[in-house]
Amino acid sequence: MSLTLTERAVRNVSDILTSALQHDASHKAVIIYDAQWGLTQIVADAYKAALPSATTIDFDTSSKEEILAVFETLSPQDLVVMVQSTNFRLNDFRIRLHLFAKKIKVIEHARLGRNTEATWGTYIDALAYDKTWYRETGQGLKHILDSAEELRYESCNATLSVSGGLEPASLNIGDYTGMENVGGAFPIGEVFTEARSLELINGSFYIDIFADTNFEIEKHEPFRVDIAHGQIAGFGENAPQAFKDIIEKVRLEERPIIRELGFGLNRAITRERFLNDITAFERNLGMHFSIGEKHSIYKKPGIKAYKARYHIDVFPVIDRVIADGVVIFEHGQYVL
Repeated sequence: MSLTLTERAVRNVSDILTSALQHDASHKAVIIYDAQWGLTQIVADAYKAALPSATTIDFDTSSKEEILAVFETLSPQDLVVMVQSTNFRLNDFRIRLHLFAKKIKVIEHARLGRNTEATWGTYIDALAYDKTWYRETGQGLKHILDSAEELRYESCNATLSVSGGLEPASLNIGDYTGMENVGGAFPIGEVFTEARSLELINGSFYIDIFADTNFEIEKHEPFRVDIAHGQIAGFGENAPQAFKDIIEKVRLEERPIIRELGFGLNRAITRERFLNDITAFERNLGMHFSIGEKHSIYKKPGIKAYKARYHIDVFPVIDRVIADGVVIFEHGQYVL
């Protein structure tokens, strides 16, 4: 008998709590949630079932003072879970940063209201925590990328090359060993880096999905994007006007450069089983790039983080990825 969405959610968040966050009953837990959207309610109810002793807070019926008072009762290694249809705000108070500063573990599910009901099953399945897959594949990719001098992306009849080496790859695989902060945004599943020299990205690739102005995915027939010295230099004839408008908007304020080179690991999310919310969809099994100067993880000469505004996620159609002559991704699968 197949499990209901709620039963699958309880199973998956229980694995997140024990395997990824290593939370147990010796530490307190707080669940902050809202009731604005069905998916939000399913995920919140799953955490309530998995954490029966947790303090629960309905964000929409609680004051800032009440929420902060609960935070003050917490100690390092306690846990706060936030399940949000949009993104909780307490004026300019940044909840996750405040909690991390107190050494409190955080699980954050944000912007669930962007995901239409048809995608709820995909979101719940994307919460499954396959510890072996994420850690072995993630660490294997990092080992390859950290030593690679050249990446080549083969995309339809085009090729994009990244020369001159890569920045140390960052991992989002649910392994917080040795990290200052424990937890973050879920679903997880990503390895990302960027070119050591942003100007050494050249060639072309095809895109069929990109982030629209509402931070949701926009699907199209594959269209070509040309890159010269790291910047968008042209498009194929069938490039949608919506994409051209986004790039022109970026160009008015900063360079439309490729920064993030992302490798998604979440096998529950694909082009066929998608999520509307772009920040969750970028974990999909495959590649993604960012366009624009904003990427706070890596510092680059001439780019001031506080001035950079744009980080537009795009999803290339990739046949093969080759690192220093060795195939690492082919036919929609990693080859490590």
